[in-house]
Amino acid sequence: MVKKMDVRAQVSMVFHLDKCIGCHTCSVACKNLWTDRAGAEYMWWNNVETKPGTGFPTRWEDQDMWRGGWDETLALRAQGRATALLKLFYNPRQPGLDDYYEPWTYRYNDLFDAPAGDDQPTAVPVSQITGKPIDIESGPNWDDDLSGSPLYAENDPNLESLSADERHALFEIERLTMMYLPRVCNHCVNPACVASCPSGALYKRGEDGIVLVNQEACRGWRSCVVGCPYKKVYFNWKSGKSEKCILCYPRLEAGQPPACFHACVGRIRYMGVLLYDAGRIEEVAKAPLEKLVETQRSLLLDPFDPRVIAAAEANGVSAQMIASAQQSPVWKFVAQWKLALPLHPEYRTLPMLFYVPPLLPVMGRAIEGVYGRASKTGGMFGALEEARIPIRYLAGLFSAGNTDVVQSSLLKLMAVRWHRRSLDMADVDDATAQSVLAEAGLTAQQADAIYRLTALATLDERFVLPPLQRERAIAGEHAEETRQTCGFGRTESPRRGA
Repeated sequence: MVKKMDVRAQVSMVFHLDKCIGCHTCSVACKNLWTDRAGAEYMWWNNVETKPGTGFPTRWEDQDMWRGGWDETLALRAQGRATALLKLFYNPRQPGLDDYYEPWTYRYNDLFDAPAGDDQPTAVPVSQITGKPIDIESGPNWDDDLSGSPLYAENDPNLESLSADERHALFEIERLTMMYLPRVCNHCVNPACVASCPSGALYKRGEDGIVLVNQEACRGWRSCVVGCPYKKVYFNWKSGKSEKCILCYPRLEAGQPPACFHACVGRIRYMGVLLYDAGRIEEVAKAPLEKLVETQRSLLLDPFDPRVIAAAEANGVSAQMIASAQQSPVWKFVAQWKLALPLHPEYRTLPMLFYVPPLLPVMGRAIEGVYGRASKTGGMFGALEEARIPIRYLAGLFSAGNTDVVQSSLLKLMAVRWHRRSLDMADVDDATAQSVLAEAGLTAQQADAIYRLTALATLDERFVLPPLQRERAIAGEHAEETRQTCGFGRTESPRRGA
């Protein structure tokens, strides 16, 4: 007997890390639009981290300390049935002020009222909690570009899997490198924050999978902060409520991308719909570490399969949502091309934010005047074995240590570059490009499609979502077309004599 599919729709994201320039425009756009309005002056729902680095809050990836997410039996690591009540009043795994940062401002009067002199006056930083001068040591986006520093990069938990030689090579001054890692809430399929909440305030919307906090139901227990392994739920000390990224759902319902997506300078962000089988969540989340990426991919369903379409319609998934899933750039990156990978799948939350790992550097390192070594993926672009960011480091981030998955993704990215160079330049012949494509498991048509979506995609190609996902505020009309009307149905322009 064939098991019936429980098809759900999920708004999902892909971040292409090779294109991130670390400008933090996304962080500022999110903070200006939402967190200040909510009274959360010191929250960063969207932040960009430099890797190697400790991130925000400090060492959030050290689950031996924070114990977020699920274990291999799908039991919450932070609490159990017996301990949940006791930990409402004191939880040793709760991050504190020092793990985030002590908010500060500056004594601007030191600038405005400074007497005339030969020295440039400076504004002294003061704590917004105590009002006293402080030495600023950390904060959101604080370790920018500090790869190699003994305070930040060398304390990255992901370095523990590297050998001493790999660490030494990573921090050699002439080979020093870094990557930017933008982070928002992953809106996981199996969210630990939702399971951790004793008051049931967190929930996952059935129509699009966005994880939200019901501000009326929230009692400020902060169990969600402990349970989330990515530490993307924050406690607002002004309101006494937990808050998090809401994926700008009011904008999505009006057919617009989230603020951070819209503001992204590097155009690294893609958004679309994925269909998945909710009946297999437990099976997939319990997979062995080395198979977590592949099993999560297997959870996703082909939106062109007639059986999937029929099951989705039976579950109430709209025709608009199914059509969007068929055109989804996330489906292409994750399932078709298998380029994008989840962040720390070992937390077993099944995150719906995927990352295309960075292929750094673009140019190979010159060895005796020759780029790279004799290798199919060497030459002008260098060999993967000589990458300045070790594959094992990337595997610790995106594949629970499975280097084969990361190497497969990087080989495809490298093959696309070889293929495009064979078309545009004279230094790569067609036979060599075809050989590299075959080694990576790509066709020329797929390489062209990857190039198109990566480098030339328009806004409508990068964000493929139905214009209305929740309900029609104005029946039969597109929300974007009626934003400036009164909101009570169709309006007509005034006419003389009316």
